Order: sequence, then structure tokens, then C-alpha cells
Amino acid sequence: MENLFHHEIVLENKRARLEPLHIEHIPHLWPIAVHPSLWEHTSAKINSTKDFTAYIQKALDEKDSGLSYPFAVYDKQSQCFAGSTRFGNICLPHRRVEIGWTWYHPSLQRSGLNRSCKGLLLEFGFEKMGFDRIEFKTSLTNTRSQTAIQQLGATQEGILRNHMINDDGNSRDTVYFSILNNEWPSIKITKFNQDDVHNI
Repeated sequence: MENLFHHEIVLENKRARLEPLHIEHIPHLWPIAVHPSLWEHTSAKINSTKDFTAYIQKALDEKDSGLSYPFAVYDKQSQCFAGSTRFGNICLPHRRVEIGWTWYHPSLQRSGLNRSCKGLLLEFGFEKMGFDRIEFKTSLTNTRSQTAIQQLGATQEGILRNHMINDDGNSRDTVYFSILNNEWPSIKITKFNQDDVHNI
């Protein structure tokens, strides 16, 4: 499979633009990242600009090593940057990737922005990259995230106990979900409208 992650990837539809994350995005994203609720259920715990800069730099380092491809999310409806998301745990030999590390300004949660972004990422992952499997994971305590992932059409596969150590030193149980390539055509039709997935 061709590795398109070596290129600058911009995904865009009527609602959102996903552009490659750069260090220059920090001034736009830090005012969003200050909301503590964004990090309540994540392994990363962001409490300062130093924490956030390190978080962004780690994402960029993983991009350089081919493990991740992070995006800054611009919301066309509110005409401002809204948060971030990424492809992570990229595994080309086994044709799988994870979508996650997603956070948006609290005022834009449940606004349709997340579905638009997920549609773009899923379409690119399956139809452009040719992945066989796209994974999602979230904390067992994050029931809102679990519901949102299931509403995308993903299948819950199981719970990994004591799967991760959070930045604060606490262990977390992780719930895994996936969508397979042969499931995507039906999910695309039933779970996403044209504006969610197709580039403009």
C-alpha cells in the first residue's frame, strides 16, 4: 500500500478542515486545551502550557517516526480552530490504524463536528490508504466517548484491564472498538451523510 502519510494531507468537507498539525498551531489550540474536562478521561493530563507544548511535540515526533499523523481541526461553522485529532498506531504491514487523540472545545461537542471529522478520516483510511481495520479506544470510565464511537457504527471488541498508566500515575482500563474495510460501505451510507465524508 502506498504510504500517503509522507505527504501533507488536508481533509476537508463543508463543516471541517483537518490540516497537518504544526507547532505554530499551539497559540490557536491552547485556549481550547485549558478546559480541564477535555483531559478528565485521557491518559494525557494537561495542566500548563509546558504540558501542552510537550504533548504537541510528542505528536510531531511520532509523525516524524511514522507512528502518527496528527491534525489541527478548523471548524468552518464557527470560523475558528476547534481542537485536534489524529491517525495513530499506524501499522502499514498489517493494514491497520487507530483514530483517536481527539478533543474539541466543549462548546462544539455534540455539534456534528466530530461526526464530520470522523467521516473524513474513515473515508481517507479505507478508500485512499486501503486499511483493512480502523481502531478506536477509550477509557472504560468515558461512557460518553463509548456511546459516540458505537454511534459511528464501530463494534466493541473488549476491555483491556490495567491497559495504560495515565500521566497522573493511575492505571486505566481501555475499551477497544473497530470498523473493518468490508463494513465501511454500509456504515458510510447509514451513519454518514454526503457532507460528512466527501471532500469539497
